[in-house]
Amino acid sequence: MSQPALQTSGTTARPFAARVWDQSSGKVGTILTVIVLLIAVLGAAFAEAFTGYSPTQFVGEPFESIGVFGTDDLGRSIASRFLAGGLLLLWYSVAATVIGVLIGAIMGMIAAYTGGFFDSLIMRTNDVVLAFPQLVLALLAIVIFGPTGWVLILVIGLSHAPRVARVARAATLSVTSQDYIMAAQMYAMPRWQILSREIFPNITGPIAVEAGLRLTYSIGTIASLSFLGLGMQPPTADWGLMINENRIALSIQPWGVLLPVIAIAILTVGTNLLADAIARATATTATQTS
Repeated sequence: MSQPALQTSGTTARPFAARVWDQSSGKVGTILTVIVLLIAVLGAAFAEAFTGYSPTQFVGEPFESIGVFGTDDLGRSIASRFLAGGLLLLWYSVAATVIGVLIGAIMGMIAAYTGGFFDSLIMRTNDVVLAFPQLVLALLAIVIFGPTGWVLILVIGLSHAPRVARVARAATLSVTSQDYIMAAQMYAMPRWQILSREIFPNITGPIAVEAGLRLTYSIGTIASLSFLGLGMQPPTADWGLMINENRIALSIQPWGVLLPVIAIAILTVGTNLLADAIARATATTATQTS
């Protein structure tokens, strides 16, 4: 009973992915993101094969010119640690984003569709959480529970949820008065089915845009926590941790800092451009179907 796809002038609407790719920001964002993804995934699997050293192997004196990019503060291969250091950052960022988007979307849809007391309760609780900076909440949770992976994922994901809930609530309010929602209510369809089958498929555009933004913030937050020594812990190979470990020798051995900084910057720019392209494609879809 979901809203059918509309056709105009006898032509079939282009797939959503194609509309994203048609935009310059979509092309550039996809290329930049894929490059970093390939480095992180293939590097984690083949770092030792590519460089001849494992990420934790001591290969020489600290900050010595050995191999392609030299050694880090403990004499380990910078190239090997860089190749192996992106996978955990990506995994934690994606997991935190998924948790935040799922919880936030559910809260926002329930608040908008139920209304009344539950709407006020959910949104006012979200306002209280939003009053605290995300990084402060993450630091507090890490101090209490320790800098473990599940703590990073949960605290960052839960801190995303209120922001996603606002977007989901606004998008849900825009579709609750549509005919297909009223028809589902007339047929006494259970509320959970209306939310999952009728409302959610029709608000995926705004949710996808917000998911791209939340992924960007997840990457920055996790890298920042690792830089502060409260994220990934030594001897784990991690880009944020590499920046902290090698910043003391930036003038004599810059690659230990520059490589992870460049990779994080490219990934952040790429995901931001993709989110912008998704937002434009979503707006185009809304215009065509209105």
